[in-house]
Amino acid sequence: MASKIVVVGDVNGQFPEVFKKIAGLHAKNAFAFAIVVGDLFTDPQIAKPEDEENESNLVNGKIEIPLPIYFALGQRSLPVKIVQKLEETGGEICSNLSFLGKRSTLKTSEGIRVVALGGALDPRITVGVSKDKYPPFYGEDDARALRGANSADILITSQWPASIRTGSKVDFAAEGEEGLFQKQCVADLCAALKPRYHFSVSPNAFYEREPFFHPPSDETSEGYRITRFISLAPYGNPKKAKWIYAFSIDPTAAPPVTIPGGTTASPLAFVGKKRPQQSQESSYRFSTEGRQPRGRNKRQRAPPPTPGECFFCLSNPTVATHLITSIGNESYMTTAKGPLSTASTFAPSLKSPCHILIIPFHHAPTLASIDDAESRKNTFVEMCRYRSSLHAMLKTLGKSELGAVSWEVSRAGGIHTHWQFLPVPVDLIKRGLVEAAFKVEAQNEKYPAFEKKDVGDGYEEGNDFFRLQIWTPAGSEEDSEDKKTNLILPLDSSFRFDLQFGRRVLAKLLGLDNRAHWQDCGQTHEDEVGDAEAFKAAFKPYDFSLEE
Repeated sequence: MASKIVVVGDVNGQFPEVFKKIAGLHAKNAFAFAIVVGDLFTDPQIAKPEDEENESNLVNGKIEIPLPIYFALGQRSLPVKIVQKLEETGGEICSNLSFLGKRSTLKTSEGIRVVALGGALDPRITVGVSKDKYPPFYGEDDARALRGANSADILITSQWPASIRTGSKVDFAAEGEEGLFQKQCVADLCAALKPRYHFSVSPNAFYEREPFFHPPSDETSEGYRITRFISLAPYGNPKKAKWIYAFSIDPTAAPPVTIPGGTTASPLAFVGKKRPQQSQESSYRFSTEGRQPRGRNKRQRAPPPTPGECFFCLSNPTVATHLITSIGNESYMTTAKGPLSTASTFAPSLKSPCHILIIPFHHAPTLASIDDAESRKNTFVEMCRYRSSLHAMLKTLGKSELGAVSWEVSRAGGIHTHWQFLPVPVDLIKRGLVEAAFKVEAQNEKYPAFEKKDVGDGYEEGNDFFRLQIWTPAGSEEDSEDKKTNLILPLDSSFRFDLQFGRRVLAKLLGLDNRAHWQDCGQTHEDEVGDAEAFKAAFKPYDFSLEE
């Protein structure tokens, strides 16, 4: 079903008037929601007392907003009181007014997917995604990360995509100005997401390009995805150029199978990939070919989740962000959903379950499958750094009474690789019970024998494996240095491997058999938030991502 939406350009602090105009239009058109693409507020550097009064009235709910309005991050800093309010509420200024953020994906109740990249490109942000939410600057990695959303109905950017006017016959009233804010990374993002609408802003003019089509993918049978690029002028501009745009959109409508009249070829030259890569679906088919279990009907397996659907991808709009405890340049950490341990398992040393996941940004089934060698190396190094920081935390808080186990299932047919980390009493490690438990259980399951081996990022290994590292802290003159034992269990198609093997072994060892399956360990949202916050507080002194 189609929904009506209204979009406006830069408001520049004149939101009381703009909201009244939107309210009047809404009474006649029943919009699903509205979007402010540019700067909603006045530049704090030149704000007048009346601007500050308007901001106070907005924060205090004295300005009526009759429909949901989302505002993007423009190219100016947000006022201090607005940032404070956003921090307090998690993104809402008042009823019906929400912040889209610097780098975000949103799926509305109507099923409309909105992707937003706010601010201006700052070439000094060169490594990893930017961590600050509110400064109006982004790095190329921010734009690159959003490609994982896979698709969008509406794309919002403060800057134009490079080459957007190529092949267009539409005049632009502010000739020459658009070149100042065209960015290749925005073009790459638009080319990757193929949005139905791409909105941006212009300093002094309105521009609506002819619709352009994206050729059908070789991997799908879909039709021609059509994008309409529209750049809005500011509200109250002296030229009276168009600052507001209303339209209808049906997110379930199929792309046309023929190219509509008046549509041009895509002007976007996608340079974000060095070379074409094998699709996820074809890669998945290759990795599972010939592995059909005996005695089963050979049914076609569904392709793995895309980044926009993956539980571990930050581009997934439904990702459990309340579990995230630290975000680095190549990876991030999160508390486990349905953790094996509880807040009392390692008390009083630890006040949280401390069952942690270390997850790479790359949507890859193994570390070895990350195509770019430098990215693969940097990802592995940072994941190891996170693990070492966890060890340092345990050494202090556990007073050398806690060791740790980390494990990984590295399979080409997987979805999104990650490491799991769990403290264990150091006595169990020193008595050899942890290593023995894994070896005995593997023998009971008729798995291959464990090998003492450190395979690093796994690139040279060439085969699937289950990786285990057992860490023992230094605690006596005999144990003057930390000790790490690396074990590998080779995996192949000759046997069925239990993905919960690592958790199941540790559950038995720790006397937590009733928590062997994460589905049986559900928590309330409040308990999940409480455990994550307790862990973040304990880990803060060791969190390198917080360093300047």
